[in-house]
Amino acid sequence: MTEVLHADLHRPDHRALLIHLLDAYARDPMGGGKPLADSVKRKLPRALMMRSDALSLFAFHDGKAVGLLNAFEGFSTFAAAPLLNVHDVYVTPEARKLGVASALFEALTLEAQARGCCKITLEVLAHNDAACACYRALGFKAYELDPDVGAAQFWEKPLT
Repeated sequence: MTEVLHADLHRPDHRALLIHLLDAYARDPMGGGKPLADSVKRKLPRALMMRSDALSLFAFHDGKAVGLLNAFEGFSTFAAAPLLNVHDVYVTPEARKLGVASALFEALTLEAQARGCCKITLEVLAHNDAACACYRALGFKAYELDPDVGAAQFWEKPLT
């Protein structure tokens, strides 16, 4: 049985769990394969607590913490409505294929609907086949306004 809870980062145990799961994700090849920097571990919980647009969800399977989803509220100018952008999704290796990601996204969808969001967005690595298959099964697809101009791409410009 999977249970999803909204993280309460005022709670020390939730702050520790956030760092534990996010560090496990960062160490995973699909998260970059490197641990979180100590400075990030120290700063992140408080930084997230200060953001009114942040949402963190924990998944527990049979009472054990096995999943994390971090999302941030954005805004669609084309729909004149808020949206939720998923920034991190992590399920521990032993809990994969148990419906944990589906449970996280079900809870996220309910939250998005409660906030009046027009959509949920996310980015995924092109060769993360398991995640791509999961997201497709959940109804996600590549974003495009017009097939003639192609799907959107996620780009970045590092500032540090």
